[in-house]
Formats: sequence, C-alpha cells, structure tokens
Amino acid sequence: MTGTLHGIGVGPGDPELMTLKAARLVAACPVVAWPAPLEGDSFARRIAAAHIRVDATEIAIRMPLAADRFPVAAVYDEAAAAIGGHLAVGRDVAVLCEGDPFLYGSFMYLFARLADRWPTRIVPGVTSLAACAAAARQPLAAGNDTLCVIPAPLPDSVIRARLDGCDAAAIIKLGRHLPRVRGVLEAAGLLGRSTYVAHASLPDARVAPLAEIDDAPAPYFSMILVHRTAGVPA
Repeated sequence: MTGTLHGIGVGPGDPELMTLKAARLVAACPVVAWPAPLEGDSFARRIAAAHIRVDATEIAIRMPLAADRFPVAAVYDEAAAAIGGHLAVGRDVAVLCEGDPFLYGSFMYLFARLADRWPTRIVPGVTSLAACAAAARQPLAAGNDTLCVIPAPLPDSVIRARLDGCDAAAIIKLGRHLPRVRGVLEAAGLLGRSTYVAHASLPDARVAPLAEIDDAPAPYFSMILVHRTAGVPA
C-alpha cells in the first residue's frame, strides 16, 4: 500500500476559516509538510497548528519569497523526494497551503512532481480573494460583472489592459509594487474605486481607500480591490 498525498488549503489566516475537512485530514496525517521563508515561522503552519499531531513528522519547505527567485525548482525537487519517501512506505502526507492550493498556491508545484505517481487529493481552501472582500465589506463582483485577478509584478501596460477589459479586479502580490500599481490605477481613473486590504481575517487587518495609503511597500499578504461601479445592483 502507498500513502495518499493531500494538498490542504488552510485559508487566508484566521484558523477558524479552515474547513472541517482540512482540519480532519491534518489531524489524521502522520506527516505534515508546510512552506516557509528561508528564515522564520511558517504562516501556513501557524494557521493549522492546533490540528497537527504531536507525533507528526514535519517537513519544512523553505524557499525565498522574492518574485525573481520563486518558485525555486530545486526546493520543490527536494521536498517532493522527501514526501515521496513517506508515501512509498504507506504514510499519508498533508501539504499545507495558504488560501487555496490551486489559486497561486505553492502546492501546485508539488502536485506537478508527485500526482502522477501517488494517490492525490485536493482540499479547497477559503481564498484571500474571499477574505479581502469580506474584510472590505464589498462584493468582488455582482450580476454579470467580469472579475480579473491581476498579479502586481506584471508590467504597467499589461495591468492597464487587464483593468480596461473587466468590471472588477483584485490586484495581488503587491509588496514593493504598491506605488507603481497605485499610479496605474490613478491614470486609469480608478483610484477612487480602489480599496486596499492587508492581512485580511487577522487581528491586524487593515482596510482603507487606496487614496489614503502611502507609497511604502505593502505587506506580502495585501491586495487592492477595484470595482468600476458602486455596490450591488438593485
């Protein structure tokens, strides 16, 4: 018998936003792997900590988070080998992933390396998109709106083109790109339609009109929500 690989979406940060299925599987798996920066704690592990078995074998997948160095193939090759070693002897492995495994999730890189060899299950998670919309108390999209998810590292011209082609947008991966993205939104006449959200679902969450946010680099877990219309159609 071989073990099963579980890609577990643990949600956007609040441990209570983990699904029942995610909590059950994390508690049941003898091996738990989680992504982390090169130094410091794992955000995904902190979310799921209450459900990890005290006797679990844990695999830290440490990687640089700088956009020009991520993903790092060698890191995922090494992690896949370690995880595969446990699967080969019948141990189920839970791989934790912030938000949802298949929405810009780190798990997809392990899936590409392991899913063709081992039984694999995906557990969806509450996404940062949903968490930010809830924190901002505004819908992501309504009626027949088209919604576009735009990574901030894209060139200005590409961001502008995506904005021009949709009714609502979520601009993610802000970090050091915040001042530049703000300029694109201002040039598009959308600054007044833009809401900044950082650390959604966490105690230190911040929500404010983008026009009130300074040009300092944004936290890693931050987003801009944009909507061309106001609120939900009557």
